[in-house]
Amino acid sequence: MFRIKEVVSPTFIEAAALVVAIVTIINVSILQFGSVPHLPILFSILLLICYGLIKKVPYRKLEGGLVDGAGAGMSAVFLFFFIGILVSSWIMSGTIPTLIYAGFNLITPSFFFAIVFVVTAIVGISIGSSLTTVATVGVAFIGMATMLDLSLAIAAGAIVSGAFFGDKMSPLSDTTNLASSIVGVDLFEHIRNMAWTTIPAFVLSLIIFGLLSPSGTLTDVDKIAYFQDGLLDTGMIHWYTVIPLVILFALTILKVPALMALAISSASAIAVSYFHQSFSAVEVFEILFNGFVSTTGIADIDALLTRGGMQSMMFTIGLVLLALSMGGLLFTLGIVQCLLAKIESVLKKVSSVIFASALTAISINVLIGEQYLSILLTGQAFQSQYEKVGLAGKNLSRVMEDAGTVVNPLVPWSVCGIFISGMLGVATLDYLPFAFFCLLSPILTVLLGFTGKTLTYLTDDKVKI
Repeated sequence: MFRIKEVVSPTFIEAAALVVAIVTIINVSILQFGSVPHLPILFSILLLICYGLIKKVPYRKLEGGLVDGAGAGMSAVFLFFFIGILVSSWIMSGTIPTLIYAGFNLITPSFFFAIVFVVTAIVGISIGSSLTTVATVGVAFIGMATMLDLSLAIAAGAIVSGAFFGDKMSPLSDTTNLASSIVGVDLFEHIRNMAWTTIPAFVLSLIIFGLLSPSGTLTDVDKIAYFQDGLLDTGMIHWYTVIPLVILFALTILKVPALMALAISSASAIAVSYFHQSFSAVEVFEILFNGFVSTTGIADIDALLTRGGMQSMMFTIGLVLLALSMGGLLFTLGIVQCLLAKIESVLKKVSSVIFASALTAISINVLIGEQYLSILLTGQAFQSQYEKVGLAGKNLSRVMEDAGTVVNPLVPWSVCGIFISGMLGVATLDYLPFAFFCLLSPILTVLLGFTGKTLTYLTDDKVKI
């Protein structure tokens, strides 16, 4: 989308006023009136179209901006379709039920949130996808937290923190590869440089989650045993049901494209399901499209296992297309370019360049709700500025991830925010205060920018400590 050319050059006052109006429309609609984010984004699109017509921009060009913006997200749309299929197939195969059952045997309430954070971080690094991690093991952990009567908001915060730590630090992650490639930095050099901010954020988050975890031992053993017995009665708890998970890990390590890896893992899950239950072809198609429907008679189990399917992704896909269409209009009307040019003109020092680039990445996440755009635009806008103040490119790629990748799940109307809240059943604003890793990462990257620590300069290519 960053290649979309502007057809009009607005003044800074006009651009700023439009941005303020859009943010106000979205925030008031969602926070004050409880609207789904689709409507305020659609209203914002109409506002931008009216502005374009007032500036005498041909409607066809405005329509082209909408189409170009939406087109930038088509790969994500297909990925979401296959994530929906993956979730439903993993339930019918017994993969997710088995993970939940095994989790009850391994996890303790004394360190519950810390364990959730660590496990999701490991899975996230292994598969390189925060959303897949949330949709699989994240769903399992939410089920455990429900049965243990623990805070779902803190549990979701731990899941999101671990998943995005893994996504950020995994060489298999698309955002990690994108951030390093935008500024021409070696992938593993980029990951090593991120450790300066990521490891402290991880350790601090782990300590906090450990402190927030309840003390003592399980008191309601009968309730947990009842839940486990209910899972066993489904007939889906078997050792071989983890095969789809192993296949997903293996394909990811082999760098098979995410869409193909999800498709193959889903196909293997369907095959595994026939080891313990027989579905007709009609039932399989129904499950893959509308999701799996659990009928155990145990409300908590049925609520947990009734999910997935392509249909469950339609809400998210609609939001993605609307948000990216709005982004396309913002570029077509020159609003984003105008604001970025204004920011660049006031950059004089190393600290101000890092702060401005971090703020830009965060702002794009809030305004457009798309993490890829926050990485792309920040990299495009600030690469020359980093060079002017003598900073090596890997400093910028680190900021792009610290303030771009991990901030997206904290925005209620963002792609990740909507997806995660839908998968976990916890509102974005509820888990936001507890997504400690995502909150600490941008803070640490800005603090290091102001202190000058861990920065690499072009002159000697050495880290300044």
